[in-house]
Amino acid sequence: MTKTELVKAIAAKAELTNAQSAKALDAFVEAVTEALKAGEKLSLVGFGTFEVKDVPAKEGINPATGEKIKIAASKKPVLKFGKAYKDAING
Repeated sequence: MTKTELVKAIAAKAELTNAQSAKALDAFVEAVTEALKAGEKLSLVGFGTFEVKDVPAKEGINPATGEKIKIAASKKPVLKFGKAYKDAING
């Protein structure tokens, strides 16, 4: 499903125009991004939890040259789905 298809699905289910649902979807993504940037954990009961995990620095290998390289530490956004959502998907 593409973003356009998702916008249309939201519009149909929430009885909104495509423009209104696109604006709502963009606002949701922006709110999640801002919360994660601020180091917050965002929980949607029945769906899942968005959070940021710290990935430590590590050593890797350049596949083209075989040379060892250092990979910097980073932050990784993670979505852990809740039990209710997993159960709904698995029938």
